[in-house]
Amino acid sequence: MPYKLKYIILVLICASVQTVLAQSTNNPNYPGGQPQRMNLRDTTTVKTYTADQQMDSLRKKSDKKKDTVVFSSKFIRVTNERFLKDSTQLFRLDTGIYSFENYNPLSQPRSPKISLGYTGVDERSLLYEPSRTIGFDAGLHTLDAYLLNPQDINYYRARVPYTQLYFVSGGLKEQIFKVLHTQNINPQLNVGFNLNFIGSQGFYSNNEVLEQNVSHVNVGVFTWYESKSKRYNLLGNIIYNELKAPETGSILNDSIYVTGSIDKTTEPVRLPNTYEKWSGSGIYLKQFYYIGRIDSLKKAGAASTSILPTQRVAYTFSYNTRNYNFIQNDPDTYNVFPDYYFGSNYSRDSLSVTHLQNDFSYSFYLRSKNVKFIKNEVKLDVGLTQDYYKYSQYVSDTTLNQYGVKVNLPQRVQSASFQDITLKAKLSYRLNDKMGLEGDFQQIAQGRDAGDFLYDAKLNLAGSDKAGRIVFEGYTQSSAPPLAYTDWISNHFIFHDKFNNQKTNSISFNYINSVLKLDLKAEYFLIGDYLYFAAQPGGIDAAPKQLTSDINLLKVSFGKSFAWRRWHFDDFLVYQKTDYQSTLRTPQFYNYSSLYYKAFLFNVMYTNIGIDVRYNSEYVAPSYAVGLGQFYNGPNVTFSSYPIATVFVKGTLQHTNFFIMYDYANQGLFSPGFYTVNRYPQMDHLLKVGISWAFYN
Repeated sequence: MPYKLKYIILVLICASVQTVLAQSTNNPNYPGGQPQRMNLRDTTTVKTYTADQQMDSLRKKSDKKKDTVVFSSKFIRVTNERFLKDSTQLFRLDTGIYSFENYNPLSQPRSPKISLGYTGVDERSLLYEPSRTIGFDAGLHTLDAYLLNPQDINYYRARVPYTQLYFVSGGLKEQIFKVLHTQNINPQLNVGFNLNFIGSQGFYSNNEVLEQNVSHVNVGVFTWYESKSKRYNLLGNIIYNELKAPETGSILNDSIYVTGSIDKTTEPVRLPNTYEKWSGSGIYLKQFYYIGRIDSLKKAGAASTSILPTQRVAYTFSYNTRNYNFIQNDPDTYNVFPDYYFGSNYSRDSLSVTHLQNDFSYSFYLRSKNVKFIKNEVKLDVGLTQDYYKYSQYVSDTTLNQYGVKVNLPQRVQSASFQDITLKAKLSYRLNDKMGLEGDFQQIAQGRDAGDFLYDAKLNLAGSDKAGRIVFEGYTQSSAPPLAYTDWISNHFIFHDKFNNQKTNSISFNYINSVLKLDLKAEYFLIGDYLYFAAQPGGIDAAPKQLTSDINLLKVSFGKSFAWRRWHFDDFLVYQKTDYQSTLRTPQFYNYSSLYYKAFLFNVMYTNIGIDVRYNSEYVAPSYAVGLGQFYNGPNVTFSSYPIATVFVKGTLQHTNFFIMYDYANQGLFSPGFYTVNRYPQMDHLLKVGISWAFYN
């Protein structure tokens, strides 16, 4: 309500009564509030004021009652589990708009994806990004980018309740909505939740077919407790995921960019009512306790003081279930599947995996009592992890019920349970803040995957801020073949194979200079017994394969930011060279560039106006196996490649960030469209609006 109107109303109220009794609204428990003494005796003398005098008096009283504390992000601190492994580190909340328009998990500047066409559908990394995990793996990862995992949860220390609402809309083509809320119950206990939605009808979907819509939901409830003595910490979260993505087999028109289309939403697809659905839930609890002396260190410019223990014991308990379902409701009229074993027109394939984990660790730190800076610190971590797995696979088969009628019922075709015992050790030595050496060792000593290992070594060398720092790293890994490669039974694919462990050896050099805003990384990979999916020449019968020859791959990444007055230019490029380009099916060159102009509009709004451009060189496109959930090496098809440009305006106003972008703005300039996967046309140009609201109350 405008101030003048407020004062007029108050004057009218005062004019209608002779005496006003008021209560103080100051709350001593509220930030900025001051306790006041109650005066029960009324010793005031009534005095008559003119209307102008009453207005002046009320204005003064209203001004005095204003809360001088303005809540903002400075009242919030955030951290993640990975920053609590060696010490307690807290960071300021990031409220900036740098790269704010890059919200899509498929188009992250340094980790681009290929997909079946748009946000929410199956995806895979465009560049070579090896997995560094060992042990049991189901082998299904094409929807991983949309999952919420325990390691993704951030934890907060909030002096005031904090809520963030995030919304992106591209009409019915794409919608994303996220909610984050957190608050401290008391100074030691923080609770909160995450709620994420992704919805999309895509660009070629029939709007009347519900099964062709993307519908993803993530829910996470989390808590962080730290004792008053700062010795005991508890991290906990409960997570639920439900992902639904269409499995259409692509549109019938494989030459859509040549023939064109009057209305793409009416283009027929091969499987209009078929889709996949992943669901799962889990609980995660991590406790650690500091023994002995506790040190603290506050670096210059740091948001808070870091807690440095000298001994630590930790225990992690994790339990989760995950279900992978493939639902076919269409006849295979267009030969999407290579074969069928249980039913030609109907599939209900599912894999259920239960995982129980207990992890114990002990950490010992040896350092001098003077911790103004870290010097001659030795750290030793030892641990043991028990992983228990149980999985079952089901298919739908025709059987006779008690009345002699044929019905389709789920039949369990395989199941197993087992456990792995993993031994872990990590040794690190920090000569000072400029030099450190780390060694990390993981070995599965007993169980189904005994023999898997991951050994990693890292050397950190740092000079002055202007000189930057260098990281040398090398690792060797041996991991068992995933379940999808060795024992798989579904309606359209059955595999029973034995493969050797895939081995990866890598060395890397990384130079980082924050002052120059430059980073350079060179990586060499030697991959033995490489596992992948491939089909016979001209076929669609995707099956697991193992390459007996070693693969050599060199990957060089370079990132640099330039600034001249209000103009800024960010660039990231990758060069990859391998002797098995047609097997890995990844481009040789990738580049992301962002050019933008910074402005301060109307003296209240920070704004960036610019353009993002992505480009990758031509490569042999992979195919996608519907019903198997795997990208595979099919026909040797290479598509032309052109830059993809996005123009945007983004800004921040008080507690609100926003962007307006026109994605793929240059469609039709070089080509009418593009492919990243064989037979699956990608997105069209689209206007998108995104906004993020932050509330501190």
